[in-house]
Amino acid sequence: MEEHGLNERQLIGSRIREARVGRRMSQADLAAKANISLPHVSAIETGKTNMKLESFIRIIEALQVSADSLLRPDVPEVRSLYQSEFDELLADCSPKELDSILKIVREVKSTMTRREDND
Repeated sequence: MEEHGLNERQLIGSRIREARVGRRMSQADLAAKANISLPHVSAIETGKTNMKLESFIRIIEALQVSADSLLRPDVPEVRSLYQSEFDELLADCSPKELDSILKIVREVKSTMTRREDND
């Protein structure tokens, strides 16, 4: 399946990169934690190489993410995992914090939509 001109390998690599960056990890950090060479991590993230199942398992363990979130984020069960994570993150926020977070999320979403429209 291709989406936005990317093949499945590139999409998964992009999701791995997003998960890594979201956890404030460098490629070198991920390589070390997953026991994979830095060039291989780079090639995986850019979709230039196929990865073995063993490498994928090491990556999801190093990133502490669900395999589903990297493979099929559009599956309803994965969407509910994201929703649950958002609920947990927001549970102890004050109304002022919630308002600020909502404004940030709206701006990020708007920026992402503009970028997609320009692609």
